[in-house]
Amino acid sequence: MKQLLGVPAFARLWVAAFFGETAEWMLQVALPVYVFQRTGSAATTALSIVLGLLPAVLLSPVAGVVADRWNRRAVLFGVCCGLAVVALPLLGEPGIGVVYAVMAGQAALASVFEPARNALVPELVGVEEVTGANGLMGVNGSVARLAGGWAGGALLGFGGLVDVITGYLAVLAVAAALLAKPFRRVNAPAPVAAREPVVRAWLDGLRELTHNRRLWRTGLALALTSLAQGMFLVLFVVYVLDVLGGSEADAGLLRGVQAVGGLAAGFALATVARRVAPAALLGWGAIALGLLSAVIWNLALATTALGVYVGLFALVGAPGVVVGAGLLSEIQSAVPPERAGRVLSTAFAGMAIFSTVGALLSGTLVAATGPEVLLNVQAGVYVVAGALVLVRKTGRIRGIQDVPETAVVTVEGCRTSSPPATST
Repeated sequence: MKQLLGVPAFARLWVAAFFGETAEWMLQVALPVYVFQRTGSAATTALSIVLGLLPAVLLSPVAGVVADRWNRRAVLFGVCCGLAVVALPLLGEPGIGVVYAVMAGQAALASVFEPARNALVPELVGVEEVTGANGLMGVNGSVARLAGGWAGGALLGFGGLVDVITGYLAVLAVAAALLAKPFRRVNAPAPVAAREPVVRAWLDGLRELTHNRRLWRTGLALALTSLAQGMFLVLFVVYVLDVLGGSEADAGLLRGVQAVGGLAAGFALATVARRVAPAALLGWGAIALGLLSAVIWNLALATTALGVYVGLFALVGAPGVVVGAGLLSEIQSAVPPERAGRVLSTAFAGMAIFSTVGALLSGTLVAATGPEVLLNVQAGVYVVAGALVLVRKTGRIRGIQDVPETAVVTVEGCRTSSPPATST
């Protein structure tokens, strides 16, 4: 861990990522709650989440190619500036339509940001340090979740949306300042043909995911975990406000406190678990996440005491980080650096598609079934995803003994960044 943070370029990116993710979590918590407050409708809340996911699908071909062709640090800086501009309309008293438009604009810019950031880390630290770097980025993401999630909910409850956006812009400005200066790279990718058609380049990334024997099972797990995450995004708000009888600040606290477990998992991934097979991390992490989620969703039958849920949500943050790190590490160690952006953008588009399906299904069905039924389905999807990753065709369970087969990285293979935000 000290070795990674001793690389000045990576250390600066690491700090910038913290501020950027903190800002992102502020809006990710505050805006769905704001929409639910204004409309009282789970279906409308689901629509707001879908509008925040759809641009990642539509812009996937462009986003991946931009991340491969342009200077990735410059792309990140430009996106931070764009995010600030897009958020400005929320400084007034926006209607729901304006909130929808801002969420879509933020998601469009994020669809470029994520592949570029995830492709940049191996350039700064080298391919052999991908898992450790993912662990440190997981630590960052956990602290950002805690700070941003709590701040988003608290500022919305105490001061309204204007206070949320003011804080968001201030935090985002720090991230942009840290990204303004060029980075020193140790693993620059091979040049990409400037005139390569965008669609063809994107299809190359899609073929990498579907034809790479190592990645097809990872892709299936990505689809299922994203489906579960989309369900969570809608149902969590309903669960906290209606089932637990909590407040906006409670919603922010429960989303943010997952950082406690995420911190422990991130440090473990950066140190003692850095050589564990990515497939083992993904599979066992998803099973643990599903089982813990099932406990949380059914506990409301016995108690709605907030303190109990604070402890459980803190615990469930650990497998969430492990799932994200395992997923990214599998892709990063199997893809050449010059194609990293397009492959990651395709993976993120897949996440957005299945998250959208999950959000729409839960938003449509929750009135008929109640949130508890759908949340138990969501927990089961995580368990199925983990089992599919771990069980080979022979029926043998994958584990740490599979490291030589699944964790080998070559000079060409690379990929990294902060894991996707995976929640219960």
